[in-house]
Amino acid sequence: MKVEDQIIFTARHGSWKVGDRLRNMEDEMVAHFLASIANTVNPKIPEYLTEVMNIAGIMSLAEEIARKDLSDAVVALKSPGTARKLGALVFEEDKKLKKHLVEVAKAILVREVLEKKVTVDYPEEPLREVKIALPYNEDHVNFTAFHLSAEHGKWRVVKRLIIDEKTPMADVARLLASINETITLKLPVYAGIDVKGIDAWFAEFKKVKKADIPAVVEKYKHFQAENYAREGFEEHAKVYALRKALEKIGLPLDVPAKNLEKYLEKK
Repeated sequence: MKVEDQIIFTARHGSWKVGDRLRNMEDEMVAHFLASIANTVNPKIPEYLTEVMNIAGIMSLAEEIARKDLSDAVVALKSPGTARKLGALVFEEDKKLKKHLVEVAKAILVREVLEKKVTVDYPEEPLREVKIALPYNEDHVNFTAFHLSAEHGKWRVVKRLIIDEKTPMADVARLLASINETITLKLPVYAGIDVKGIDAWFAEFKKVKKADIPAVVEKYKHFQAENYAREGFEEHAKVYALRKALEKIGLPLDVPAKNLEKYLEKK
């Protein structure tokens, strides 16, 4: 049976019910839809981590750091003192497991601080309602993408979790983070974002030390998005530039699914 090219995202859990499908697989349509899904899943991740870390405490710390200017805020995010504060905000005593949770907490903190300073989300609206029949009666999160006729190469991915009373809420967060990571890789392909060019823009920075952080931030501020993206995707390119700048500094913009996966494996 021929599989129809399409992208589907659905979620049903508690009061969260959303669902939509894209069948128009033109590049720009796919890019906008993927961005909308990313903007849907990212804000939900902290909600599913309250059992393993003090999210309210992280938000309070974010408010404190966000009072600084951008460069000083990024320096603070990278500081050992902030790492120690995050260590006190995760609910884990085992050192190895705690390390995984601190990495997750750091990503949440970085995003919370920087969204008060710069653009961290794509310009598309998140999904807010159910526009299609949900594929499962059970509580679930489901992301399915088939694009077998894509000129960029065939794309087939299914990320799905059926949620019941035994499902750790951190596992839902893991799946949402994994969906976001997939979109982070695929969106530039469809949006025509020059990721290699963005890498080259920051190529002068190798091993970034504390004293170098303001220079990386200044380089980011001078990024000309229109030179690295098709019309209509300049704001998306800015997010990728921010992601690359933070990567150079050693900070995550996105919650790392692998750390949650490793944490859950050992629990």
